[in-house]
Amino acid sequence: MKIVYFYQYFTTPKGSYGTRVYEFTKEWVKAGHDVTVVTSVYSKSDIKAKGLINNQEIEGIKLKIINVLIDNKQPTLKRIYTFLLYSILSLYYALTLKADVVIASSGPITVGLPGLFAKWFRRKKFVFEVRDLWPEAPIELGIINNKLIKLMSYKFEKTCYNNADLIVALSPGMKDNIKQRFPYTNTISVTNSANFQLFSTKNNFFPLKEIIGKKYAIYTGNIGMVNNSLLLYKTSLLLKQMGRNDIHIVLIGDGQQKKDLLEKSKNLVNFHVFDLMPKNQLIYVIKNAIASVIPLKDTPVLNTSSPNKLFESMAASVPIIQTTTGWIKEMIEKSKSGYTVSPNDEKELANKLILLADDPDLQKKLGHNAYEYAEKNFNKEYLSKKMLENILAITK
Repeated sequence: MKIVYFYQYFTTPKGSYGTRVYEFTKEWVKAGHDVTVVTSVYSKSDIKAKGLINNQEIEGIKLKIINVLIDNKQPTLKRIYTFLLYSILSLYYALTLKADVVIASSGPITVGLPGLFAKWFRRKKFVFEVRDLWPEAPIELGIINNKLIKLMSYKFEKTCYNNADLIVALSPGMKDNIKQRFPYTNTISVTNSANFQLFSTKNNFFPLKEIIGKKYAIYTGNIGMVNNSLLLYKTSLLLKQMGRNDIHIVLIGDGQQKKDLLEKSKNLVNFHVFDLMPKNQLIYVIKNAIASVIPLKDTPVLNTSSPNKLFESMAASVPIIQTTTGWIKEMIEKSKSGYTVSPNDEKELANKLILLADDPDLQKKLGHNAYEYAEKNFNKEYLSKKMLENILAITK
């Protein structure tokens, strides 16, 4: 089967972003399928391009790289422009590449355009992958406020869902949201996955000498309002006031609040902010943490999220502390792999960190539970096969 995958953020473990599409398509190539990924140049990826269009191949995955830079730090209008430019240039591949199935991975919702064109003009099977609920998420978070843009976005979302032969939601919460609004769609849930082979790698290398030998909780990813990064700073400040400077909080990433947090924390010895690092180095920092903290802003749409860091931390046998009240909370309770705390209460988070820091046996038990649950439910081989089987089903 020939699969064309429209996805703007392709990266390998040498980059600093989620590797879902790399992991899945690599497994599909191993199974004998022909896979082409049409991507762009993401600031957190290791993929680079020369010229407007660059052809590469990685482990059997064919890449068509459109040399449009995508960066979370770009102003909103610039980001919208880059999203639209990628989608418009992708139309050429939607109309010319040989394919049995096309997959469009959203957000942004604009990536649905090449998928729709392949469906409408070439009658190709169309899979719409939903990584975030667009436009619900940016509207609820106040990123999109214009009434006309909201209306157009919702209409385009409806068009994508109604024309998709298969919808793949990245969390049970997203699946439930879609099925409530579009009950007749063929919708499944395939979460992000964990690369157990990568996270079981043993190595004495540790990339951050500043925290060697320290008890620390880790946060990786975007540093900003949506990710409730200020909560982590407040928690470090409270830990200091409680006389617990022995417990550190480490942020690794980039984002709009990074500069401000660095300025605020100049004299805070137990709060550390580091730059992005390749995932094949990051794993060692995660594996040595007492907990992986996943704070998100207190808003309903984020209860459906499926953050890469959740699955990676579980694969690294690290306890989870998170703030959402949706499917992740239910999963954490079921697996007994961590705690859910309030997104607005640094005292609650500080107390959980103290509990884990002072009880290595509890930390080890929760981490073991996380690993066991993730190995059964979130390993990349199982999930990539599940998605592939559902894709094959729509081609029969």
